[in-house]
Amino acid sequence: MNDFDKIKGNIISVIPITTDEWDLIQNKIEIITINKNEFFLKENSVCNSIAFVESGLLIYYKTFSNGDEQTIDFASTGEWVTNNHSRLNNTPSHFNIKAIEQSKLLVIKQEDLIELSGKIVLLERFYRILIEQAYVKLAQHSIDLQTLSSTDRYLKLLQTNPNVIQLIPLYHIANYLGIAPKSLSRIRKSLFFSDK
Repeated sequence: MNDFDKIKGNIISVIPITTDEWDLIQNKIEIITINKNEFFLKENSVCNSIAFVESGLLIYYKTFSNGDEQTIDFASTGEWVTNNHSRLNNTPSHFNIKAIEQSKLLVIKQEDLIELSGKIVLLERFYRILIEQAYVKLAQHSIDLQTLSSTDRYLKLLQTNPNVIQLIPLYHIANYLGIAPKSLSRIRKSLFFSDK
């Protein structure tokens, strides 16, 4: 499997593209590696690209003036990472996107996305679906925070994203789930002993 197989598979699972169209897209992809704790996007910078996570794990988070952090989301292998609001409006990002582990990203710059859209009609549909998926994920997380118990929120994350649980520091997971770290430890301990 080469560096482009996963991203090509991801795109053609949503829209049909010809060999010539794929060649146009592939020519605009830059492969970058981000080491652990390096940034894909820093707060207050304008996001000028989208990236497919070929391998690795990234975290979206906001830092407040008192030093506290709010974990917003995660992106793992096979997912796309960007800040749609910043990228589409050319405005500063309100959050950071940082690698939790060394990550290989396949990056397409915003200006190239616009150029490609002029040449490949169905790409607009692909971008729209990506934005819709990001919105639905964010909306569902907001609903879960309001309607599910702490334990159920943790179990849902465990079911949908088991890699996240294993790789991300517990304080980020607790923060994302709206749970105090000590409460999350209690939940994990009670679930562990209930399985015995």
